[in-house]
Amino acid sequence: MNTATHAPLRHVVVLGHPATHSFNRAIAERYCEVVRDCGQEVVLRDLYALDFDPRLHADRLPGLPTNHLSGDVSRELGLLYGADVIVFIYPLWFGMPPAIIKGYVDRVLGEALTPRDIKNHIPDAILNGKRFATFSTSATTRAWLEEQGQWQSLHQAFDAYLLSIFGMRDGGHTHFDAIVDPLDQLYAAETLFAVEEKARVLCSTALAERHAAAVESLFVDRG
Repeated sequence: MNTATHAPLRHVVVLGHPATHSFNRAIAERYCEVVRDCGQEVVLRDLYALDFDPRLHADRLPGLPTNHLSGDVSRELGLLYGADVIVFIYPLWFGMPPAIIKGYVDRVLGEALTPRDIKNHIPDAILNGKRFATFSTSATTRAWLEEQGQWQSLHQAFDAYLLSIFGMRDGGHTHFDAIVDPLDQLYAAETLFAVEEKARVLCSTALAERHAAAVESLFVDRG
């Protein structure tokens, strides 16, 4: 029997907002609450609170003999290795994710993926097959982002591209627009309810995939 089927299902939530009491933080906390209520494990990685360094230095480029794992990247990879679901939560600034989120992609997700791997469609050994979901916010409306071409650019250059090169499975991108201070309390409640619903779907999906993998493994063992 595969012992991995008995390990808790794990969600790793990566938050990229500098304000301690931001609405992005409220989204992250609500997501984590629902995951725990579903009996699954969740780890919140608040990149600003961790003082995560987003800069990829020359001696840390993938494939170089000088690229030895730094302590912070090693910790993140250890968490991601045991994850079933990876969730990014961030605001859109100038139509793009914050630099600290892009730095997490550069330094952590892309730590071992070389240009040759990408060209030859070789997925990342740690991330391959994991479910990847995003929650984002913007002060502007979704319609305005689409008019400017930013929404399509974000989807193609960030969401779809990351799924493709790392071999992850699409967990969806949930966007909340018109997030401004002061935020209407009813709108905030509706938004957080949508977070709850999405979290439950991801928990259910992860559980179903775990069950399907266990059944398939059972038949392989008997075969």
